[in-house]
Amino acid sequence: MSIPVPWVFVIGYLAGIGVGFLFPVTIGSDFWLAVTQVLGIASLTVGIVLAVWAQWIFHRQHTTTDPTKTTTSFVTWGPYRFSRNPMYLGLFLSFAGISGIFTFVWSILLLIIVVLYVNSVVIPAEERQLMYNFSEAYERYRSRVHRWI
Repeated sequence: MSIPVPWVFVIGYLAGIGVGFLFPVTIGSDFWLAVTQVLGIASLTVGIVLAVWAQWIFHRQHTTTDPTKTTTSFVTWGPYRFSRNPMYLGLFLSFAGISGIFTFVWSILLLIIVVLYVNSVVIPAEERQLMYNFSEAYERYRSRVHRWI
């Protein structure tokens, strides 16, 4: 992984804005515009809280969020009780929320591609490392907690 995962999200989001300038998509009515913006605010709020909470837990446990470094602690509390990847989920919800607030339809579509990449390339690599470091404990955790939600 030469590009840190948060930057992969940012690049996908910005690429969506660029495509949106080339091929604009508008929300048809004031009602749906308001719905999109309210959902965007909710998504952004939940995403920020989730990402900050997960980051804070890693800081408190004195372990790294950098997937290229060896983790020193195995976290299973807080949002990690419900998702094995709350930081990535928080990033997605935050960027999707901003897209909803500003009605950047293409950004949401490209963020879905980013999530597919993270889900099929990044997370499996991270899970192999966690399996290597924490073996049976990680396997038990993985069997009871979903990858995303």
